[in-house]
Amino acid sequence: MLVESPPLSRAEAVSAPPTRRAIRGFGLLVAVVVLVLVAVASLAVGAKPLSLGEVWHGLFQDSGRYADVVVGDRLSRTVLGVLAGAALGLSGAVLQALTRNPLADPGLLGINAGASAAVVTAITYFGVTGLTGYVWFAFGGAAAVGAVVWFLGGSRGATPVRLALSGTAISAALYGYLQAVMIMDQSALAKMRFWTVGSLNSATGETIVQVLPFLVGGTLLALGLARPLNAMAMGDDTAKALGAHLNRTRALAMLAATVLCGAATAACGPIVFVGLMVPHVVRSFTGPDMRWILPYAAVLSPVLLLGADVIGRVVARPAEVQVGIVMAILGGPVFIHLVRRRRTAQW
Repeated sequence: MLVESPPLSRAEAVSAPPTRRAIRGFGLLVAVVVLVLVAVASLAVGAKPLSLGEVWHGLFQDSGRYADVVVGDRLSRTVLGVLAGAALGLSGAVLQALTRNPLADPGLLGINAGASAAVVTAITYFGVTGLTGYVWFAFGGAAAVGAVVWFLGGSRGATPVRLALSGTAISAALYGYLQAVMIMDQSALAKMRFWTVGSLNSATGETIVQVLPFLVGGTLLALGLARPLNAMAMGDDTAKALGAHLNRTRALAMLAATVLCGAATAACGPIVFVGLMVPHVVRSFTGPDMRWILPYAAVLSPVLLLGADVIGRVVARPAEVQVGIVMAILGGPVFIHLVRRRRTAQW
């Protein structure tokens, strides 16, 4: 169900008082420190636990066994977790602002479904077997679905409701196609089963290099949309009066969300709840100002994703539980609790 946000007052649209800005800035700095600590834990925790000293030696002073574990196995995984988490958080925040729906996530507009359908098509009909091949098909599928949803939603006349309905319809059709193909082709099912649950354990330097330009470009675009999205939150008429270009802002927001989520899904598979839960939680202490929501989401989303990945490595040691499964198990009950606790609050 779509929940339209109440218009912001002019007082809320302008800069926050200096004291409040200082508190938000300090909170963002604390969030960065927490991210660094979680990243260190991601490097240290695994089938073979390492001390901080061993992690340091593996990164900077050693070319033997510690380097093989830290640099060879865990560094790419941690870097991809940071990048993908930030991308999912930013795309979720942008889509929630675009659709004026605090429960929106990248799956609402069919982006995850497009990536998944493209990957299963690549495996079944084109014989693609490697992750490097998945990346480009997944990204292409996400981008294609983003474009289709934009045009079905009315393109220049797109509204939040039209975009959400178009995305839901496209998602249903694509997931039906995906399930049909995998049922008929057992080899495709075997190859897809790990990718579809979402995982960081196949991360490589090559994968990061492939998706990095899209992640950087999408991040810069999303951060640059903070002020126009703030104006749109006041309502279309007020935004127009303030000089906002509604169609351009919506098109760029769709582009940013598609690029970010498409690249992250291509590299890691579809991971749920990150883009849904983190922006929703962030908004509870930053307020509705996108100039703060976006940076906080970009920092705290990797904290959640890497934290879930570390938990997955600990609970089933020496094996591991995929991060997508951990996120589904942890995210569902937590998000239900947040919605119930704040169900009477206005977004």
